Amino acid sequence: MSRQIQGQAQSVTERAPSPPQVNAYEMFQAQVDLVGGRLGLPDDLVDLLKRPERVLEVSIPVRMDDGRIRVFQGYRVQHSSARGPCKGGIRYHPQVTVDEVKALAGWMTWKCAVVDIPFGGAKGGIICDPMCLSVGELERLTRRYTAMILPLIGPRHDIPAPDVNTGAREMNWLMDTASALRGEPMQAVVTGKDIALGGARGRREATGRGVAIITQEILERLGRKVQGTTVAVQGFGNVGSVAALLLHQAGARVVGVSDVSGAFYCEQGLDIPELVEYAQHSPHRLLAGYSAPGVQEIPKEELLTLDVDVLIPAALEGQITEQNAGRIRARIVVEGANGPTTPEADVILEERGVTVVPDILANAGGVVVSYFEWVQNLQCFYWDEEETNARLARVMRRAFQEVWDYARHREASLRIAALMLGIERVVQAIRLRGIFP
Repeated sequence: MSRQIQGQAQSVTERAPSPPQVNAYEMFQAQVDLVGGRLGLPDDLVDLLKRPERVLEVSIPVRMDDGRIRVFQGYRVQHSSARGPCKGGIRYHPQVTVDEVKALAGWMTWKCAVVDIPFGGAKGGIICDPMCLSVGELERLTRRYTAMILPLIGPRHDIPAPDVNTGAREMNWLMDTASALRGEPMQAVVTGKDIALGGARGRREATGRGVAIITQEILERLGRKVQGTTVAVQGFGNVGSVAALLLHQAGARVVGVSDVSGAFYCEQGLDIPELVEYAQHSPHRLLAGYSAPGVQEIPKEELLTLDVDVLIPAALEGQITEQNAGRIRARIVVEGANGPTTPEADVILEERGVTVVPDILANAGGVVVSYFEWVQNLQCFYWDEEETNARLARVMRRAFQEVWDYARHREASLRIAALMLGIERVVQAIRLRGIFP
């Protein structure tokens, strides 16, 4: 680069703050070791299951609104293609790490296998704080990232989707960029798009809807009614807000919700439709500043330890740890987020008789409807929302029943049962395909 150009542009690499206390990839590997032992898998196969097929790290130069050039760091990880094309979201967050993305890609592999859809797991992420970027900067970031990972993605190879801090807007940009660079329409290169661009009706609500369906299923198995059940939800984005709203509509009493900006509690039950409306029109769609009669703001960490029947952690991974697991008062935990409970915390919750419905089952609604969207894009034949929701409910209830029965048959927790079932299906595909060459 010439001195003149150096004088006109400043290159700043976006770096993550201190890494989170919990290493997600270590959590993932510990789970595979545990389940591999339970299934009697040979060590070499366990080693294969723990490792991603591909890890791509990219530098993403973006021209900022003030004319500077800022270089962001991004990743795309493909964990397994044994059962089909890779599938997984893209998140924008300051604390994205390659280990986090590797873990999330692996969990996606098990998740797709548990609900028995023909995908393997992938994940992507960019180290950035989207709240500090303008719409123009986010668009340029998304388009350049798409160009950098384009050699890995495609309708038959790897299909991205929304995740933390991304949504239909970013997926629209990704699809348009891929189509322009490939010189052909590529609606099926990504899911989670707006309906006008080939998105599936009901996709935005799918993960939260799946969490609500699974919550009702576990309550039914444990002989409890949804009506009057008390619920706390950590995270009020697409997953948490939709799950809270649907459970509220089903008669549950959602007494606590939180997001990165604050936590709110009302013993009589929060007005969830009002909260959803408030968040939709607040800056960055956050709960900060919300107030209503009878509602009190509480420290965010107290949300997890509220005295409720059901706790739904729907934020980020590593939220329930050995430090706070002993103070969890909910009798049922339904994991709306990916990896919110550490292995150490899992042991504590199980010893205390807390029923945990694992992430790879509970929050699989998003990837199920992503599969539906991909199928519709490939066929150029689109369904109405009622059909999407009905198909989603059938898949989620069938998967829950399979995991429930497996857990009873193997005398295992729901998490171990889901992992065993998912890993068994992936192992079957690997063995049938063989190892090339």
